[in-house]
Amino acid sequence: MAPKMTQMNRFKYFCTNALAIVSLATAALGTAHAQHSLVYDALEMESEILSSSRKYAVYLPPGYESSQRSYPVLYLLHGAGDDQTGWVQFGEVQHIADKAIAEGTATPMVIIMPDANTGVRGYFNDPSNEWRYEDFFFDELMPHVEETFRIKRQKRYRAVAGLSMGGGGSFMYALHRPELFSSAAPLSAWVGPQSAEQYRSTMQRWGNDISAVTDEVLESYVAHHNAVMLLETMDADQIRSVRWFIDCGDDDFLYEGNSRAHIVMRQRDIPHEFRIRDGGHTWTYWRESLPVVLEFISQAFHQY
Repeated sequence: MAPKMTQMNRFKYFCTNALAIVSLATAALGTAHAQHSLVYDALEMESEILSSSRKYAVYLPPGYESSQRSYPVLYLLHGAGDDQTGWVQFGEVQHIADKAIAEGTATPMVIIMPDANTGVRGYFNDPSNEWRYEDFFFDELMPHVEETFRIKRQKRYRAVAGLSMGGGGSFMYALHRPELFSSAAPLSAWVGPQSAEQYRSTMQRWGNDISAVTDEVLESYVAHHNAVMLLETMDADQIRSVRWFIDCGDDDFLYEGNSRAHIVMRQRDIPHEFRIRDGGHTWTYWRESLPVVLEFISQAFHQY
């Protein structure tokens, strides 16, 4: 027969178990806190190139604050009319990235979302080279964030993606600087102007004044900022050095340019993923695309 517990032994037993439960709960809470992701959507940096202060948002993955490791990076570009908060507010990037990382379909990464709507709208230098956003992106923003945050700086750990105007930015940045990006994922992309006349019309709609720029200058500019033209003329091996994921809805008004990009890449034997799903030019479509994009770029971040 087991000996009966004295009142003192019962008290000690209760206290020991209570302390153990409290310790486990505290450890669990501490772990949960340490593994929480963070989003800052109004960070600022000074730009000498643009002579202004520029805002950007950042997603820091679970565990960032409690570790000392460095992370791959995704530059995630918004569309026309949005700013650096677009992917945070409407794209639900924190929820989607947290879920993908927790499920193991995406590797932990830093996500940088710059503002390309303040001043002159767009991700490129303007034809007169007076507003040099693309120079700002590569010469100031990228070095700034990759020094500020623990980001791996090799090509294989860097990707670019975006929607609409930002999809065009994704195309152009990866085509202009293929040595910098392992993957590019244009979503519902504006592939660029087809002619000087079309470019003038687009810039007028966006509120950008290019009335002083000649048609000759614009034609040269268009050839360097149209994804389909670049896919037709660039060295194929340079294009192949980037992993491509192109996604556009079947009801999207930009379906033609994305389809033409796919056809040219097939004709030139350039590997890429091309997706057409049911949907239009909407945040519902892009929220559904983002988990697939995170999985796709994570494949390059991992060792094959």
